[in-house]
Amino acid sequence: MTPAEWESLCDRCGRCCLVKLEDEDTGEIHRTDIACRLFDEGACGCRSYAQRHRKVSDCVALTPEAVRRIPWLPETCAYALVRDGRDLPDWHPLRSGSPDSVHEAGISVRGRVGGSERTVRLRDYVDHIVDWAG
Repeated sequence: MTPAEWESLCDRCGRCCLVKLEDEDTGEIHRTDIACRLFDEGACGCRSYAQRHRKVSDCVALTPEAVRRIPWLPETCAYALVRDGRDLPDWHPLRSGSPDSVHEAGISVRGRVGGSERTVRLRDYVDHIVDWAG
């Protein structure tokens, strides 16, 4: 797969741009509704994609190598689906032909972000843990 083809797998759901908390004792990952400070909820994407690794030191590049070891990708993530040899769902923009299909299917975080790293205090992160299916 070329780099452009790999990038095209991203459905722009925005789930990878939300803060994840890891339980130090169990290693369990807890997802929150807190967005990265660069996240644009309306567009479900990064406001500074090309510069994101310089601006956010812990931003993870979803390369094929990284996807093999990242435990927190949602089950709907196209990168994880391809990694696991599974098909893309009908709502995926590459299948539907529409960039809005991910939002229409209720997969994206559009309208569900509860705050930003800029606005939520670190001590309040646990209050933003969510359990979104799919």
